[in-house]
Amino acid sequence: MDDISVVDYHTAGEPFRIVTSVELPGASVADRRVAAQSSEAIDAVRRLLVNEPRGHADMYGGFVVPGDDDGADFGVVFWHKDGYSTACGHGTIALATWAVETGLVPPGDVTIDVPSGRVTARVDSSGSVAFRNVPSYVLSRGVQVPTSRGSVLADISYGGAFYASVPASSVGLSVTPECYADLIAIGREIKWALDAVAVHPTDPRLSGLYGTILYDDLGPAHQRNLAVFADGEADRSPCGSGTSARLALLHDEGRLSTGEVLRHDSIVGTTFLGRVVSETPAGVITEVTGTAYRTGTATFSLDPRDPLGTGFTLR
Repeated sequence: MDDISVVDYHTAGEPFRIVTSVELPGASVADRRVAAQSSEAIDAVRRLLVNEPRGHADMYGGFVVPGDDDGADFGVVFWHKDGYSTACGHGTIALATWAVETGLVPPGDVTIDVPSGRVTARVDSSGSVAFRNVPSYVLSRGVQVPTSRGSVLADISYGGAFYASVPASSVGLSVTPECYADLIAIGREIKWALDAVAVHPTDPRLSGLYGTILYDDLGPAHQRNLAVFADGEADRSPCGSGTSARLALLHDEGRLSTGEVLRHDSIVGTTFLGRVVSETPAGVITEVTGTAYRTGTATFSLDPRDPLGTGFTLR
């Protein structure tokens, strides 16, 4: 395997590793995600960059690829320790920041094609990024889930990926570092129990429950959450696509009006601001605002003599 150079960012504490040197076949970003899933050679690069000793169990990143057409500045195939996601809000914020800081795109609007569709991000002069997501909507409410902490009710919504939202208090927890391990454990249980329930109405490639959002209500328009996604990854940020999914639920409940701002905090105390900007037949259009910062650059190698190969993951 050739050496792989990366640029690392964090968005509200969540890492995002940017790779521009990997080519993926396909006519669209959604097709390229499928190609990555089915290619041992491409997936070996993902494993190299996400696994220990070069990454860790909560690493995240993406392959920058061409957009679906000339309307996009570029596309991205997102990846994590267990595979390839359909959406990633914190990654979108990091990529928009990177694109402007490197001069790839002039300051202002950045248009990015992701597996779930086309998103746009506006980078202002302070570095703050507001991205508008694909339409978000409620799939189902009050789905009963048996867990090791008793039966709970979950609401499932879509923000480019499907999430099950569950109040942390309903499983005897709060979204605090002290409850971190227990939150991950119950988040995994709920995710796998409801995975088959989350079916996309038009594109089966987008089906499956991506994660569980465990949340605390802190005020009329203020929540704190931990998104436990893939197979037990814990988002250090407030989760961008998860924020969109929460906005769809809150708007549907009448708890958050169009234009009203939700303060969405993470388990590490960082914040995204989210709002519903409009309603469409396909769902609500949401805008999520946050910031990303470059943390470093690196070139990773795989010594053919290394018995650990592309690495390992400990959870």
